[in-house]
Amino acid sequence: MSNFITSNCATLSGSIKVPGDKSISHRSIILGSISHGITKVSGFLEGEDSLATLNAFKSMGVKIERNGSNVVINGVGMHGLKAATSPLNLGNSGTSMRLMSGLLSAQSFDSELCGDESLSKRPMGRVIEPLRQMGADISGVDSKPPLSIKGGNQLSAIEYTLPVASAQIKSCVLLAGLYSEGKTTVIENGVSRDHTERMLRGFGYDVDSSHNTISIQGGGSLQACEIEVPSDISSAAFFMVAACISENSNIVLKAVNINSTRTGVIDILKLMGGKIELTNERLQAGELIADIKVYSSRLKGIQIPKNLVPIAIDEFPVLFIAASCAQGETVLTGAKELRVKESDRIQVMADGLTSLGIENEVLEDGIKIKGGQFKEQTSLIKSHHDHRISMAFAIASVRSKFNIEIEGVDNVKTSFPNFVELANSIGMSIKEVA
Repeated sequence: MSNFITSNCATLSGSIKVPGDKSISHRSIILGSISHGITKVSGFLEGEDSLATLNAFKSMGVKIERNGSNVVINGVGMHGLKAATSPLNLGNSGTSMRLMSGLLSAQSFDSELCGDESLSKRPMGRVIEPLRQMGADISGVDSKPPLSIKGGNQLSAIEYTLPVASAQIKSCVLLAGLYSEGKTTVIENGVSRDHTERMLRGFGYDVDSSHNTISIQGGGSLQACEIEVPSDISSAAFFMVAACISENSNIVLKAVNINSTRTGVIDILKLMGGKIELTNERLQAGELIADIKVYSSRLKGIQIPKNLVPIAIDEFPVLFIAASCAQGETVLTGAKELRVKESDRIQVMADGLTSLGIENEVLEDGIKIKGGQFKEQTSLIKSHHDHRISMAFAIASVRSKFNIEIEGVDNVKTSFPNFVELANSIGMSIKEVA
């Protein structure tokens, strides 16, 4: 088990490019594998989560060649996947499991999806329920992994209203809908990431989107294309917060995905007084990207608008660090989804903040954080093997007058394999020790 040991730094400066978007990397493998022709992907995230999806499709007979962040996928078509010879181990990746559950429920063969200790504790009932409504035979003990899927079932289209705003549930249903008889419709009760819809169109598949309703007709086919994966805003968020809370800092994050369903972190930081500028905006493979300039800021506590919660859900651990350094109180509600991520991110972050002397109050669906000075009560933070917790507390070192040690940081490699290298390149001081 590895730990981070972080030290205070005076200022941050420089221009960096964070790794490719994880959500888009997953989807490029899934849709490229079931398309006709050769899909070429550049900027693929070389993290363990994305590689878990890649290796799963190789196990199902798809020829995939990878040279660093460049990937070539030889698509087998909608019905060309083959049964894996052993359970598909998806490591720590909830995205892989939820999206692949929809796709594999429509195949002619049986499948079993499993993962690591953390993933095995994560609830899958929200994808199991709609898939069963479509006629899938899918099960897991207490609706948790490992999941067993019986093949050979013809799925039927449904109209499904999402119980929570979730791109993973939406994408699961849409992927099953590709194989279903009739028109599958998903109704959202809030905004969630739309990468699946965008990429389906990129592969030549018709998707109807109107307000909060997304529909596809089953029985079509996908045609191979080229995909350039932009930098991941969820990874960029750590450095946005770092620059905002440090003194005399000025950094540039290059070619970041600013899809409107992902920019909640920017909106929240701006409401808190963050000095953030978007420059060089352009379209790349159907996604809007920009260079993001971030400067030292005097942050203030806010009531986080509920409409921004689903489009910043992955960024809240590091936003809690921003709130800790803000003047006044920050209040988050409507974020119960944080309790069923890789860890209970509300409680785990609260425990870590308390250990750094930051007053907070845990709510059923959120948290109240009173900004203040970090105090060395105990400098050892337990990450619970959650990559975003580990990186968030590493960012806290920018404002800490003492070293912070974060234990169990191995899972940072799932989403951001060169986090330490990039952080140190702009002036931070992080060491990874065994």
